[in-house]
Amino acid sequence: MTHATTGPEAAARRVEPYAPDVPEGAGARTGRLRSEVRAGRMVWRREMKHFWRDLPRVAASLVQPMLFLYILGIGLARLVAGSHASDDYLLFLFPGVLVMSIQQPAVAVGSSIVWDRQSGFLREMLVAPVSRASLLIGKCLGGATVATCQAVVVLASAGLAHVPYRPELFAALLAELLLVALSMTVLAAALAVSIRRVQTFNVVLTALFLPLTFLSGMMFPLSAMPGWMAALALVDPLSYAVDAMRQTVMAFHQGGTADYFDHITWGGWQVPAAVSLGLVALATVVGLWVANRRFCKTD
Repeated sequence: MTHATTGPEAAARRVEPYAPDVPEGAGARTGRLRSEVRAGRMVWRREMKHFWRDLPRVAASLVQPMLFLYILGIGLARLVAGSHASDDYLLFLFPGVLVMSIQQPAVAVGSSIVWDRQSGFLREMLVAPVSRASLLIGKCLGGATVATCQAVVVLASAGLAHVPYRPELFAALLAELLLVALSMTVLAAALAVSIRRVQTFNVVLTALFLPLTFLSGMMFPLSAMPGWMAALALVDPLSYAVDAMRQTVMAFHQGGTADYFDHITWGGWQVPAAVSLGLVALATVVGLWVANRRFCKTD
């Protein structure tokens, strides 16, 4: 039997149930936000899966900072500070080695972006019905998380560098490491979205990061640099990252009174760790804005 589709009864059946007054588009905006967060989380999970599936490469990447700290560092300590002050020099070197340990996995995100472009996987990601900013942020957060996880291994050996095992110190250093790792990842991503060849990307990245690393005060204090080099160090974001972590370590350590335990100063005013970290965060935001603008133009 066929039911009527017109008339009062049909009209009654078509009456929609009562719904509370909701601003037009609010549900759509909420769904859109959830989709963006889900997309960023999936990209983040992809980076973490690559990390757990390639632990031998992770172990190999930790060899360099460990050798630098506990072999080269001891030799430099005796050369620079003398045998009586070698412990102080290892303490001085430790924050810089922490930054070194997050550098390789952080910049690897840039290489993966270039590889994904060449393999065609990036194109498949870009056709997803989400904003490209969500994909970029998920990629950068994934790289920063991987880099911070690797740095935990170096941080666990802090006692060998005479850094005290204090929960509050480790929590502060981990937070700072995550910020610095995100900053490095964003920088690598900004380069990667502008370069199409992996070989070119690696050359440019090396040419950029080597001076940033050596000017950061990782191995020797800024006071030991000539004037022109010290001026360049003051515009190096890694200088402020290393200095902030060094101040954090020294705040929990009794001793370390050697002459080379100086900090970044502006006209005689010592820059606090909070200001240094704020500058690193500002550089991260600017780099992310630049990377996003370039990423949105990626084809």
